[in-house]
Formats: sequence, structure tokens, C-alpha cells
Amino acid sequence: MKKRSISLYGHQTSVALEAEFWAVIDTYVTLNGDSFASFIRTRDDERMEGGPTRNLASHLRVWCLGSVQTKP
Repeated sequence: MKKRSISLYGHQTSVALEAEFWAVIDTYVTLNGDSFASFIRTRDDERMEGGPTRNLASHLRVWCLGSVQTKP
């Protein structure tokens, strides 16, 4: 597990994910010219729509799975 710290709307938090998930996220961020902070904020906003149903780390894992499943 690798932990990364981020500020979300003025609050410091950290997310711990396995290296394989960070690799998917880093690749997406690089290919799309996005910043890491912007990517995490967007995913957190998605997670909070309609009320959070899972924590941020879980949401990121599910996002990564969906990301690799939709590749041609």
C-alpha cells in the first residue's frame, strides 16, 4: 500500500492504494494532461453525488477497474 496526501476543499486527507491502482491513475493523469489534485477532486465529487456510498479509496479502486475494463 502506498499513501498519498491531498488537500480536498481545504482539508488535508490521505488515500492508501496498492501500487497497481496508482499506476492506472498516474497513466490516466499523464495521458489526459490533468493534474493529480484535479483528478482526485473530480473523483471525490463523483463519489459524493447523491451521498457517499463508499470511501474515497474504494471509489478510486472501482474507477480504476472501470477504466481498464472499457479499454479496447
